[in-house]
Amino acid sequence: MKSKTVFYCTECGNETPKWVGKCPACGSWNTVVEQPAEPKKRSASAQARSVVRGVPLNRPKPIREVETTDELRFQTGLSELDRVLGGGAVQGSLVLVGGAPGIGKSTLMLQICQSLCQSSKVLYVSGEESERQIKLRADRLGVESDELYLLAETDLEDIMESVAELRPDVLIVDSIQTMYHGENTSAPGSVAQVKECTMALMQLAKGQGITVFVIGHVNKEGSIAGPKVLEHMVDCVLYFEGEPHMSYRILRAAKNRFGATNEIGVFEMADSGLTQVPNPSETLLAGRPLDTPGTCVTCVMEGVRPILAEVQALLAPSGYGNARRTSNGFDYNRAMLLLAVLEKRGGLMISGCDAYINVIGGLSLDEPAADLAAIIAMASSFRDKSVPGSLAAIGEVGLTGELRSVSALGQRLSEVRRLGFTQCLIPARNSARFQEPDGLQLIRVKNIREALAAVLA
Repeated sequence: MKSKTVFYCTECGNETPKWVGKCPACGSWNTVVEQPAEPKKRSASAQARSVVRGVPLNRPKPIREVETTDELRFQTGLSELDRVLGGGAVQGSLVLVGGAPGIGKSTLMLQICQSLCQSSKVLYVSGEESERQIKLRADRLGVESDELYLLAETDLEDIMESVAELRPDVLIVDSIQTMYHGENTSAPGSVAQVKECTMALMQLAKGQGITVFVIGHVNKEGSIAGPKVLEHMVDCVLYFEGEPHMSYRILRAAKNRFGATNEIGVFEMADSGLTQVPNPSETLLAGRPLDTPGTCVTCVMEGVRPILAEVQALLAPSGYGNARRTSNGFDYNRAMLLLAVLEKRGGLMISGCDAYINVIGGLSLDEPAADLAAIIAMASSFRDKSVPGSLAAIGEVGLTGELRSVSALGQRLSEVRRLGFTQCLIPARNSARFQEPDGLQLIRVKNIREALAAVLA
C-alpha cells in the first residue's frame, strides 16, 4: 500500500495538498517540502503528560476561582539576562533562545548553570555535542557543580525518561532542531518534528513546573528556523545578535509573556566566556571620533533603558548613473525616506551621491527618534563639516521636514547628560513634560532647516 505524503512550508508551517514553488500562505519561494503523513497516534505531548504522575486533566473553572498570584521568579546569575526576561526566569516557563551559529547561545546557557545550581537541579541536554565536549567547555568557563547533570541525547522519549527519573528544576535543550520523536518518521529539524518536540516540552514545563530553555538556530533571514508556530508556542523568544567580527553581543526579547518586549542585554565575548556590559552607552561610544564629519549621537529607548548610539554617514559623489544606497543597523526604507526629505526640504542636492549609513556597535535602530541624528550625520558628511562632539540629537522627522515629539524625552536627556554631553537638539514642540537636566543646553528647532543651521552653520 502506497504511503500518503503531505507537503509543509518550512517557513510558516502551512500544509498544502501538493508541491508548489511558492507558499500560498507566506509567499516564500522553494520552502515547501514533502513529509510522510503519519497515522494519528498518541502524541508526544500526551506521553509527556503521562510521565507526570498524579496530575489530573484540566477542567473548566469559573474565572472567579482562578488564582492571580504573582509568578515565581528566580535569578539566573546574569543581571543582563534577568533584565531581558523581565526580572528573572519564571518557574514553569518555556524560553526559546535563538541566534546565528557560533554567536554564543550554548555558552550563555552553560554560564547560567553555575548560579542556578546553587539552589536548583539542572539537566543540560545536548544533541550537538558529546558530554566530554560540554565538560571541556564548562571547565573553560569555570562551571562546576554536583547539581549539574549532562546528557547527550536526541531521542525525545529517552529525554522524557531521564527527566522523570532525575526530576530537575531547570531543563536546557541544545538544540530543538536536533531532537526527534520515534513515532514520527520525518527527519530531525523538520516541521513535524520541531512542532512535536516543542509541544512535548511545553506540556512538560506546564505540567511539572520545570523551567525549560530551548536553543534554536536561525535561518538566513534571521528568524528562528522551522515553523513560525514555534515562536507562538513558547512563553519567551530571545534573540542573540551580534556581528561575527565584533566582540559585543546583544540579547533581545522579541516576545515575553511575563515582561516587556524589546528589552536588551549587552554582553562581550571574551576568552573566559560572556561578560556583562552594565553600561552599554559608554561602551558603544568608546573610541568615537571627534571633530570628524559624518557622525552624530542619538538616544534610543530599548524597552525601559535609554541607550546612546552613534550614527555614521558617508556621502560621496557617485561614479555611475544610479547612486548606491547602503544601510547597516538603520532601517533601509527609513534611510531612503530621510535622504529624500533632506534633498527636498533641506535643500541639499544629494541625489547624485552614494550614501552609506552605519550604526556603531551592532545596534539596530528601529524607532523614529534616531531620524534627526541620521539627517545631521548625512548633511555633515555632504558639507564636510563636523558636528560638535558635545552635541546629541533626538527627534522624529516628517515628510515635510518638521520635527515631531518623541516619548520618554526626560529619560533620554538624563542619559545624554550622564554621558557628558552639554548640548542636545530636540523638537521645539514636545508633548511630554520633563525636567531639564542641569548643565545640558537644549536647542529647540522646528524643522530640519533650523537644525542644520544651528549645528552646521
